[in-house]
Amino acid sequence: MIASAPPATKSGAGPTDAALVVAARAGETWAQEALFQRHARLAFGLAHRFLPRELDADDLVQDSFLYAFQHLTKLENPQAFAAWLGSIVVRTAGKRFRRQRMLTRLGLRHFAPVDLDSLVARTAPPDVAAELRALYAVLDRFPAAERIALVLRRVEGFEIPQIAAYMAISESTVKRKLRAAEARLERHHRAEHR
Repeated sequence: MIASAPPATKSGAGPTDAALVVAARAGETWAQEALFQRHARLAFGLAHRFLPRELDADDLVQDSFLYAFQHLTKLENPQAFAAWLGSIVVRTAGKRFRRQRMLTRLGLRHFAPVDLDSLVARTAPPDVAAELRALYAVLDRFPAAERIALVLRRVEGFEIPQIAAYMAISESTVKRKLRAAEARLERHHRAEHR
């Protein structure tokens, strides 16, 4: 018997995330595809802010969705799929940052600067564009947790509780990471202006 997607709701929005998660847990591939289609933009947005190179971001999104689909039983609230997926993207990015940093230290990976103009929308106000370019110019040198916290705060505009949820750490730890990242950023700016 071939399974098919349930009919759309009266609003035309289709099944809820909770219904899709339940169907995906039951092995329905259409539900996984629907979850991917619905939340790929969120995942790609986050991934691109963490790993601006397109191939790296694509790999991060694929790995994140793969993990999510393999571990759907761990999701306690099926309606919270989007937030859960976002936290998976964040944690997977953190693992990649740590691995890249180690490979760079071992001389197995070379630092390649990011095209800063590709990160900033042409419509961004000049002061915002300048701040984003300055941030991304030094971000590769930050420890993973500081880098993630700073991007979530400064680029995504997340509040402390949301950052804590996405990073799966306490709010006080987020505040510590942000203070350390801001201090590191300030040191880089002072060194540039000497």
